Amino acid sequence: MRQVVTQAAGPLRGTMRVPGDKSLSHRAVLFAAMAEGTSVLTGVLDSADVRATIAAVSALGARVEGDIGAVLRVTGWGADGPSTPAGRIDCGNSGTTARLLMGVLAGWPVQVTLTGDDSLSQRPMARVTEPLARMGATFETAEGGTLPVTMRGGALIGIDYESPVASAQIKSAVLLAGLRARGRTIVTEPAPSRDHTERLLPEFGIEVGREPELDLCWVEGPAVPLACDYAVPADPSSAAFPLGAALIVPGSEVVCTGVLLNPTRIGFLLVLARMGADVLAEITQRDSAEFVGDITARFGREMEATLIEPDEVPSLIDEVPLLAVVATQAHGTTRFEGVGELRVKESDRLQAVADALTEMGAIVRSGADWLEVDGPCALRGAALDSLGDHRLAMAYAVAGRACDGEMSIERFEAVDVSWPGFGEALAL
Repeated sequence: MRQVVTQAAGPLRGTMRVPGDKSLSHRAVLFAAMAEGTSVLTGVLDSADVRATIAAVSALGARVEGDIGAVLRVTGWGADGPSTPAGRIDCGNSGTTARLLMGVLAGWPVQVTLTGDDSLSQRPMARVTEPLARMGATFETAEGGTLPVTMRGGALIGIDYESPVASAQIKSAVLLAGLRARGRTIVTEPAPSRDHTERLLPEFGIEVGREPELDLCWVEGPAVPLACDYAVPADPSSAAFPLGAALIVPGSEVVCTGVLLNPTRIGFLLVLARMGADVLAEITQRDSAEFVGDITARFGREMEATLIEPDEVPSLIDEVPLLAVVATQAHGTTRFEGVGELRVKESDRLQAVADALTEMGAIVRSGADWLEVDGPCALRGAALDSLGDHRLAMAYAVAGRACDGEMSIERFEAVDVSWPGFGEALAL
């Protein structure tokens, strides 16, 4: 599907509730499927990625009932364990589904083949299969360690694993496998990554040990989660896009309500504030797992370029395309360092963003793991391809609301991965 985006005729103004957080939606469904009893989940994101997780746990024996956009009831397999599925499990475009499922299944006597679409089938899986194999699971992968992956669960032993990269998916997969392992399973990272698994597992009755100053966490196994009721807050990564649009379209003011304000997820807000953008986050509630609040962004303040350093990247990795668009309107050179992980997302996001901004008239330079954007500049319309990547499609649409001339975006339907209805929300 080709979407045409034009310059906003006037300010973008309004208050909105963006869809539920994708990372927490995946985890809530997975943990509920693993649990004893029936969990009641509200606010689960209705997206292609989360539907892949729901289909996967259903194929493995969990019972999922209700409306994904409102209330879901998930009855888990608990201590009985998952069932061998009738066929392959298709993870679609969802790396979270594939990688966390490997951890969930690693300790059970089932054989499962995980597949994905063309994009997911090019993404690295060895970073997960290697530590899980050390614990006792076995894997057969495609050449290069990619999907399809056929795995057989085994009797697991806890390990002390030092992850080579800061990745919530790797950490989560190992911790979830640790729930079926004998003894303690420890994960140490080179820098903090998203900590949703550590925060949410206690809601399901699982104690998680943490030493944040050492970027270290652990679980004791074997342990079985217990059902709970959980409300998923709004997704900060989705909120970043209308907020970013407000910062570059004159006269705009946008408020996003009920947003997850987990410290490992709001690095983009800290960067925007450092650039001088008029953004304000206010905590309105804190449940037992997460901070939740409202975020306001207003056009008007002059923005200055900044340096995004490698230790900041895990907290804003999904927002780099949006931040790069905003950087075209800041004075000076904004430099992103340590962003090589963008090359193994749904697309090579680093190269794609550099190429797209150049087509829009920006001055951009990039390397293996860095990106520089000069500003301010007047953006012009261009013919772009999202490459089937939802974050690129959304970032290009935001740029289109501030550019001169038409912006056409091929494969715009990719936004359905994280925000069906994004085009309407941005008034495209």
